[in-house]
Amino acid sequence: MTTIYSLSQLGWSPFFQQQLSLEECTQYLPARVVAQHRSHLELYSEQGQRRLPHTPKMPALTVGDWVLLHEDGAFYRLLERLSRFSRKASGSKVSEQLIASNIDTVFITTSLNQDFSLNRIERYMVLIKEAGADAVVVLTKPDLCDDPDSYLQQVQALDPLLMVEVVNGLDASSVKVLLPWCRSGNSVAVLGSSGVGKSTLVNALLGESTQQTAEARDADDKGRHTTTSRTLHLMSGGGVLLDTPGMRELQLTDCETGLEEAFADISALIEQCRYNDCQHNSEPGCAVQRALKASQIDQRRLSNYLKLMREQAHNSASLAEKREKDRALGRFYRSVQKESRKLKKGR
Repeated sequence: MTTIYSLSQLGWSPFFQQQLSLEECTQYLPARVVAQHRSHLELYSEQGQRRLPHTPKMPALTVGDWVLLHEDGAFYRLLERLSRFSRKASGSKVSEQLIASNIDTVFITTSLNQDFSLNRIERYMVLIKEAGADAVVVLTKPDLCDDPDSYLQQVQALDPLLMVEVVNGLDASSVKVLLPWCRSGNSVAVLGSSGVGKSTLVNALLGESTQQTAEARDADDKGRHTTTSRTLHLMSGGGVLLDTPGMRELQLTDCETGLEEAFADISALIEQCRYNDCQHNSEPGCAVQRALKASQIDQRRLSNYLKLMREQAHNSASLAEKREKDRALGRFYRSVQKESRKLKKGR
């Protein structure tokens, strides 16, 4: 039996509707990417589930994207994204990897054990701010911690306006604090490293055992990978939930705006520095160092900001260089083809 999905159930909003012309409203079918595979994409639409093979002429698509399809199910075009999550591809490969799109809220999931890291939380916040979504930090596995409130206070200190919740994924009543972000029409993603309880949290939010879970290793308190791909799920409350694999490496690129917003306190200080090219080390008139000495900011946070700024600048420059090389190669190929056509006409 074919399952029919309403557009609102899939996260459709006026943002996407206003992108359609009158002709497109009547002649093309909106569909959302719910899973990505090597050879094809899985889509949900008002006509049920669809399978869209990858073709060379299609743009790079990711889970969460909205597309328009022809009557026969062929790809027509990609709709503008409300939010866009990407990272530098892991390893030495110089390329950008799309993670997800059109997500409203992200649950940054970290467990209250050896996995807890303020630096990692800040890294995720930069990614989310740059993407254009809202962040909620979800502290899991409170049963493994003697003083969960102390960790909550550490995270809250990063930003007084940041939403932080302590949740036991095995307790349905505890998970209820997250339901306001899972309302109808809202798309939510769960991000975090492996073994922090993401799959347990996803199962609790969906009310079913959709994702397999595994116990953390006793030796180092680390978890095992149980989610292997990014997939969208429909929640009973009307929201859409994206589960993602744990990411061992989250290299930032092209995210200066995200850095400025995630480290708004440091960004405000930088504007007060005497020199525009201040490196915030020992330069005279450095407002950042002055605030550091006055204990208005801490050394860990400043060091992480400078590290992330260097990382994104390096990765952005590498990607920009690769894009220029690709464009130059494309121009060369086109010139060769043009010359070849001239030679053929001259025969």
